[in-house]
Amino acid sequence: MELLSQLLASAMAAGTPLLFATLGGILTERSGIIQLGAEGLMLMGAVTAAATLLATGSLLLAIAAVVAVTGALGALHAFLTVTLRSNQIVSGLALTLFGGGLSAYWGQSITGQPMPVQVPVADLSWLNPIPVLGPLVSHLNLFTWGSLLLVVVLWLYLKHTSWGLHLRAVGDNPATADVMGIPVQFYRYAAVIVGAVLMGWGGASLLLVFSPTWIEGMTAGRGWIAIALIIFARWNPLYALGAAYLFGLLDTVGFRLQLAGSPIPPYFLKMLPYLITIAVLILVGWRTKHKLSASPQALGLPYIREQRF
Repeated sequence: MELLSQLLASAMAAGTPLLFATLGGILTERSGIIQLGAEGLMLMGAVTAAATLLATGSLLLAIAAVVAVTGALGALHAFLTVTLRSNQIVSGLALTLFGGGLSAYWGQSITGQPMPVQVPVADLSWLNPIPVLGPLVSHLNLFTWGSLLLVVVLWLYLKHTSWGLHLRAVGDNPATADVMGIPVQFYRYAAVIVGAVLMGWGGASLLLVFSPTWIEGMTAGRGWIAIALIIFARWNPLYALGAAYLFGLLDTVGFRLQLAGSPIPPYFLKMLPYLITIAVLILVGWRTKHKLSASPQALGLPYIREQRF
């Protein structure tokens, strides 16, 4: 039981950064805007948190800096895709390349330095007597609790609030939403900016909780995995929770097999989570090939408001 709890706890720790990024992508793409800049945003979130924390020693200032920097990058992506109606795929890829390059340059002087502050842990020791679940949740950090709360809040927002229904309408049919008086540009801007912040927060979580030292390219493709998990989760926050933790579990199992001296080459074990993710996407695509797609119907299509007389 103890080993199972430790394995699940490690899976949650590894999956939390992905969960933040996936939820940010779901929110963005529900508005009809493709976001392929997850890798760059996660890297910028991580390096911003590291640089700010090392300079100030304040976790709150680090979080505020992550929100400001990634929010500004999200606003840039929104301006290019919503206002200028640029190609959304090209804009997202440019954001990834820009974030990767800038984070590498900015983080040169702080590479390898340990973070002076850790994310606080919620002590719920009274839950320990509960088998498996008790040891699993009794010492979770606040970022992990925040990600779990965010899943519930985002699901309620999209399914059970008028604002969430308006956002989904904008993502499915912006012309009809516009006729109904819904401000299409406002909803798209808000979704893209908040989504970018969540992706940046995923990078910050990776640095502050999972691997507390800045290393160039430390996301190691997790931004691309988050984009795949959006599809795997069918744009549903609840499914995203399981998808992110599944990847975290595969990542953890591979690492533990290396520690146990497995004869399987370590490079293959590192590839395992990515291979399983691709396999699951193929399986999901095959099973749903004759079903209506769960993606927003206007995803990737710029909205051009017709002139009114």
